[in-house]
Amino acid sequence: MHARPAVSSAIDPLAVPPARAEGIDRIAQVLIPGRSIALSTHINADGDGCGSEAAFSRLLTAAGLRPRIVNPTPWPSAFDFVRGPELVDKSSGGASALAGIDVLAVLDISDVRRLGVLADAVRALAVPKVVIDHHIAGDEPPGAIVLSDTSACATGELVFDIAMRLGWTIDLPAATALYTALLTDTGGFRYSNTSPRCHAIAAYLLSVGVDPESMYRRVYASVPLGRLTLLREALDTLEVDAAYGIAWISLPAGSIERHGLKSEDLDGIVEHPRSILGTKLAMFFRDLGHGKVKVSFRSTGDVDVNRFARQFGGGGHAKAAGALIEGTLDEVRERLVAAARAFVAAQKPQPSPRR
Repeated sequence: MHARPAVSSAIDPLAVPPARAEGIDRIAQVLIPGRSIALSTHINADGDGCGSEAAFSRLLTAAGLRPRIVNPTPWPSAFDFVRGPELVDKSSGGASALAGIDVLAVLDISDVRRLGVLADAVRALAVPKVVIDHHIAGDEPPGAIVLSDTSACATGELVFDIAMRLGWTIDLPAATALYTALLTDTGGFRYSNTSPRCHAIAAYLLSVGVDPESMYRRVYASVPLGRLTLLREALDTLEVDAAYGIAWISLPAGSIERHGLKSEDLDGIVEHPRSILGTKLAMFFRDLGHGKVKVSFRSTGDVDVNRFARQFGGGGHAKAAGALIEGTLDEVRERLVAAARAFVAAQKPQPSPRR
């Protein structure tokens, strides 16, 4: 295994938390060399989902298993750099790509419904089903063998712990994938889920050879021109209710296609309304067409957008969540803005009337 950095404290920040050890040991029991294992994550996979899958795939291959990626939506091109030759992507095969597997591992998901078109097939699988996740528990977990901890900064942190507990070597490609998971799910180590241990793990991955400047360029400084023109269009819709600390932006149906983009290119746009001074709750409304609107929620302070999103069938983290809601863009926006005002007002003294 790669040499670990010297630790001056009596407490090793890289030691696997005891609460996670039991879950890892249960997972280890089904990771038998020679077995075929499918890895999956949520629809429209993000950096944590992709990074965790890519790292776990490489680690499993080295351990003698035969992993394959089976996602409900295509692998985002923004994270192609974490994919290695050992990563067999069968996402285009749909549910049929799950046939013949010995184990299923679902990463970065707390509810099977977030597997989209794969949900029913996963429910029907009779093989051991592993869940590795850091979200608040959903109503229907994808499997019974669970490693879950909401204190983890990313699912990638839990994959790191599996490697540490089982004595697996984290090589540079795996370290790059894990760093991607941590970097993106903490917003570049800026969000409240950025813990001291998260920084310690990042330092370890840098010691393996990850280049932080290269990672910044790949993740945050390689956007297509169309993303900036789309951002300009979105910011033209910006509305702010300063009395309640709410801000929101919107995009009509067909926007990403018109700018030659993909869904993955929208990542981070909701951070712009959240960045406005005094904003407690930010929303990004994206009309998907066909009577459905995807809403991304972000918050600051004590506002729990996971609890807010669950009112509309969504969920996520306390500071970052989402929901898919039926209705037109105008209908959904009007409904949620009103609900957001009530939600924020219930958590603090009633604001002065708007003028």
